[in-house]
Amino acid sequence: MVRQLFRAGIWVLAAALLLGCDAQRISELEEGVATEADVRSRFGEPDRIWPGEAGERTLEYDRQPEGLRNYMITIGADGRMSALRQVLTPANFARIQPGMSQQEVQRILGKPARVTPWERQGEVHHVWRFLESPNRTMLFTAVFDRADRVLRTDIAPEPGPQDQGGGR
Repeated sequence: MVRQLFRAGIWVLAAALLLGCDAQRISELEEGVATEADVRSRFGEPDRIWPGEAGERTLEYDRQPEGLRNYMITIGADGRMSALRQVLTPANFARIQPGMSQQEVQRILGKPARVTPWERQGEVHHVWRFLESPNRTMLFTAVFDRADRVLRTDIAPEPGPQDQGGGR
């Protein structure tokens, strides 16, 4: 029990540190003014770069599995930041529809916290952790078939230690 509480405390501390650091970094960047170099100096190398149709590029900064946010930062064709978005939101979850490809989903949400294959069912579950106001950790799951297409989605609370056999 003590060990599980200690582990949970470490995760909470890590998430808080990430959130605090991100808030500082975000406050230092202004849309239309900050350059790609400014973004990279604050956030580091992106986890992935998504090309756009009009010469823009979107830099993906994942905070999974420890964090509760993922960021997409768009750099316009002029080299200036045109958008900075935290993408793990109800509006973005609603955009995930049956038939979408894994790449389409990750273009919207970024890298998941975990991927779990269910061979017998022919499914793969991609899970993102996110924060529901004010401080409830939730899980968004996109279930993919063998062809890497969304079958269904689900939102549920993240199980706590008491839900995993660690409670009384």
